[in-house]
Amino acid sequence: MGRIVRTISKDASVVCSAIDGKDIVSRIEQIHKTSAVVTAGLGRLAMAASLLGFGLKGDNDSVTVRVAGDGPAGALICVSDSMGNVKAYVQNPVVEIPLNDKGKLDVRGAVGTNGTLSVVKDLGLKEPYCGQVPLVSGEIAEDITNYLAVSEQVPSVCALGVLVNPDLTVKCAGGFLIQLLPFAQDSAIDQIEKNINGMESVTQLISSGMTTEDIALKALEGLDPNVLDDFEVSYRCDCSRKRVENALISLGRKDLEDLAKDGGTDVECHFCEKRYHFTPEEILRLIHN
Repeated sequence: MGRIVRTISKDASVVCSAIDGKDIVSRIEQIHKTSAVVTAGLGRLAMAASLLGFGLKGDNDSVTVRVAGDGPAGALICVSDSMGNVKAYVQNPVVEIPLNDKGKLDVRGAVGTNGTLSVVKDLGLKEPYCGQVPLVSGEIAEDITNYLAVSEQVPSVCALGVLVNPDLTVKCAGGFLIQLLPFAQDSAIDQIEKNINGMESVTQLISSGMTTEDIALKALEGLDPNVLDDFEVSYRCDCSRKRVENALISLGRKDLEDLAKDGGTDVECHFCEKRYHFTPEEILRLIHN
C-alpha cells in the first residue's frame, strides 16, 4: 500500500502532503505495460492527482487531472478520490526515446511541452469545478505548481519522482506538495524556500532511507511542524458492471439494437483493463428496463 502523510506548520499557515507512491506506480506499470519513461510520467501524474484528491472534503468528491501534450505518449489521465486512491490511463503506453541531457528518463520529451493541463473537481455540486493552464515544462511537477498558482491562486511547491529499474519494475516513487494559506507570513515563505533549495530530489531522499513522514516534516523544517494525517492509499479502480450498463444505455436504443444483432459486445475499462461481456439478451434487457 502507498502512504500519504500530511504535516502542518505550528501557526497553521503552511501544509505539506508527502506520498510514497511505489505501489501505485508499480500497479500502473503492471496494468498498462508501460515503457520506462511512460511509467515515470504517468506515475508522477498519478501521485500528483492523489495529493490533490487527498485535500478534498467530501467522501464522494473526486479530482481528474489530464495532461494533453504534443509528445508521443499522448494524453495522460488520472482520477483520485478524496482519500487519495487513484487510477490512471495513458493513450500510448509504450514510448521509446533517448535519455535527456542529464542521463535520466526524458519525461518532458514523452509528454511534450505544447499542450494543456486540466483539472476537474467533482465536489457534488450542480457543475464540477474546471481549471486549465498551458503546460510549462512537461515534467508534471512544475506544471502542477503552475496550475495551482494560476488557476487556484494557491502558492505551492510540488516535487515528484519515479525511479525505474532496468527490468521496468519500479524502484521507488514519491513526491510532496507544499501549499501556503493566504495568511502565511513572509518569514514562513522564506523558510520554505530555504528548505526546498537545501533538499535533494524526492527519489534521492527516498533512496537514502527517508520515510514519507520524514520528507513531510523536512519540507516544513523550521516551522515547528506536526503530523496532521497519515493514511494508506492505493491504485483503485471503481468500475463496475452497473456503471458499464449505464454507459451502454446512454448509447441509445438503435445502437444497442445493433450491438445485440452483432452478437453482443465486450467493454474494457481503460483504467484497470477489466472486461465486461454482454450477451444479446442482456443488451436487449437494457433497452426494455
